Amino acid sequence: MFKGIKPKTFLSTPEERHAFLIGYFESVCPWPAARPICKESKNEIKGEYHYYLAGRAIGLIALLFILFGIACLVKEVLL
Repeated sequence: MFKGIKPKTFLSTPEERHAFLIGYFESVCPWPAARPICKESKNEIKGEYHYYLAGRAIGLIALLFILFGIACLVKEVLL
């Protein structure tokens, strides 16, 4: 089915996981960071940019679900 994607190698290294999580949490927490990203982390993001983008995409979807849940909760409480 997916010739280029191997599930065993997806997020198999610490650099891949780190790039993914940085992208995910940058999307889920949309306000500016208290501290800038260190140079080592920026290098990991550059090396595994596709995992960073995947983390941002999944983080955006998670943020939309969170906001939708909050909106439903507010609607139920106030109306």
